Amino acid sequence: MKIVKQRSIYGILAIMTALAVLLSACGKENDKAANASPSAPAESGAAQTQEIKSDPIKIKIADILSNPVLRVAKTKGYLDKYGIDAEIVTFATPAEGINSLFIKQVDVAWGADFPVLNAVSKGDYSIIAATGTNTDIAASQWKLYVRDDIQKAEDLKGKKLSTLRGTFLPYLWDAYLTENGIALEETKQIGQGGFDEAYVALKKGEIDATWVVGSALLDKFKAVEGIRELTDMSKTKVRIGGGIVAPNDLIKDHPQGIANFLAALDEASKYITAHPNETADILFKEVKQPKEATIRDIPTNNWEIGFKQESFDSLTSQKKYMVDAGIIKEDFELTSKLALDGVRQAIPERVTYGQ
Repeated sequence: MKIVKQRSIYGILAIMTALAVLLSACGKENDKAANASPSAPAESGAAQTQEIKSDPIKIKIADILSNPVLRVAKTKGYLDKYGIDAEIVTFATPAEGINSLFIKQVDVAWGADFPVLNAVSKGDYSIIAATGTNTDIAASQWKLYVRDDIQKAEDLKGKKLSTLRGTFLPYLWDAYLTENGIALEETKQIGQGGFDEAYVALKKGEIDATWVVGSALLDKFKAVEGIRELTDMSKTKVRIGGGIVAPNDLIKDHPQGIANFLAALDEASKYITAHPNETADILFKEVKQPKEATIRDIPTNNWEIGFKQESFDSLTSQKKYMVDAGIIKEDFELTSKLALDGVRQAIPERVTYGQ
């Protein structure tokens, strides 16, 4: 009996020892998981296949209230993940943000082709990527609001048309009016600083027509008595791309930092697509952007970082208009203003320009 009892005791001790070893191993694995740096939920193609190369940069980025990409990139830690210490500076329009490059208020800005070309024509700046927003769906979100007495395009003759300063709207007005047999000189263009200024002017009767974009703003303009939607930009030949601009010295001094920055934005864009409600929560918390408006705008506001042949063609077309109209005083070679090494490294599959 003693032998049986001893064997039982030894068996129990062996089992307890094995359990202790197993629990100790599990504890170590849990400690490793707890101490590991959290990774962002969605990664760009380049980041998935290779280790992130460090090139820390500290930058100020121009943005507007309704754009989700940069705020998500900052709030969800994508910029931090790539060693980018970023501050977001908010402006009324992307064009204002681009203009702030000239006084060094920001280091990176984005906007439609028109202000982007204006910037690179004036100084040591280059386009580092396109935002991929030159689509028919995006164009359809630009609505033309007019007074009720304007029932067709021809009724715009002699009317006061809003054009936000520094934006592509003069180009859009010119294209739309020409397509409808109206000379630009047969109207009066009123320069304004932002959509809020245009809203007040339309209510007061100081202007007769204005282009508007963004769900929150569209809802606001729709509610004005005596105002109606006449058309949208998708019914014109105009498709507005978007570009990201940075100073040449930043691009030269931090080539890896630029690539990392674009990779972070690409991961943020993927997060936005997968998490629209969380994206809306972020914009509401940070800038009080209405949640429903953010969700409705995601299909057109979200970015697809890259640079395609269509982006180059759009820039080429608008540059010609700006040179012919005297907006750009000295013509330049567009290819000399492209700095695409960073985007080729970060998202090579979306750089089809030149292929």
